[in-house]
Amino acid sequence: MGKKEIKGNQKETGFLPTEAPPELANIGEIEVAEESAKRQNHDVVLQLYEALGARDSERMKRLLAVDLELWFHGPPFHQHMKRLLTGVKDNFQYLRYSIENVGATVVAEGTDLSGFVFWVHAWTVSDGLITQLREYFNTSLTVTSVNSVTGYHQCVWRSRLPTYAGRSFPGLVLAI
Repeated sequence: MGKKEIKGNQKETGFLPTEAPPELANIGEIEVAEESAKRQNHDVVLQLYEALGARDSERMKRLLAVDLELWFHGPPFHQHMKRLLTGVKDNFQYLRYSIENVGATVVAEGTDLSGFVFWVHAWTVSDGLITQLREYFNTSLTVTSVNSVTGYHQCVWRSRLPTYAGRSFPGLVLAI
């Protein structure tokens, strides 16, 4: 069942040479779906930064889960994102230098307008809504991926801006 007749010198594999076995075809479909989800997550985070720049609170609300989880590391007076996302007026301007997918997490890095304050945001997006933000100010962040079978940690992202500025900051590791 499911085999096609093969004629000539070809080995009987049950599949024509141009067909992938069903299990491999499913892997390809999974990879395409994962890449599509990563692109969508990236787009959601970009939309949030655009809404932040415009101070469009209605648009921000549509992108955030009602039970958004916020984590913060840095001086307490730099909790600008918390204020912005909760509707408190804040004049801080995020100047974004990079934004990229790191596994299922979207990581953005930038400075304030003066270039003196550095920040990293690690966003988690589920079903088109931002469910978690981990915010780091004046912190050098290393993101590692943990292999659930071997327990091996692999560095998958590292903040770059403090190094370019020739400054030293406390370092943290975020395991995803």
